[in-house]
Amino acid sequence: MTRHLFLAFVLLLAGIGAASAHSYKLGALEIGHPWARATPPTAPTGGGYLSVKNTGTEPDRLISASSPVAGAVQVHEMKMEGNVMRMRELDGPLEIKPGETVTLAPGGLHLMMMGLKAPLKQGEKIPLTLVFEKAGKIDVELLVEAMGATHNATH
Repeated sequence: MTRHLFLAFVLLLAGIGAASAHSYKLGALEIGHPWARATPPTAPTGGGYLSVKNTGTEPDRLISASSPVAGAVQVHEMKMEGNVMRMRELDGPLEIKPGETVTLAPGGLHLMMMGLKAPLKQGEKIPLTLVFEKAGKIDVELLVEAMGATHNATH
């Protein structure tokens, strides 16, 4: 009896991990673990994070992103200029070279959801559409983590 309970517990934990880790494939591109941070009730913007791995032999570019929860979704970068951290929208599409993984994470490249229509709440799944120059369009879900999350702890 104890052995059966232990086995059931292990299977339950394995199922929880498998359900929370999510990735997507579109042609030669692998989109890994999209997530976002929860936002305060009046926040006008929110951050989205994921990785894109190009397993192909040709470069591809992320040319747009959109979500029904925001007025616009832009790719932004944060970098130091002297002693000041600056954030700005990328000038053009985000290139993913063959064999390269581009990671969008807090403190660097990230998706900026502008004009949020409602706060992002921990535990929610936010629809996001990514459009790539060669691979095409894919719909993914951003799993909303805690407000101060620096990475998705469920991966």
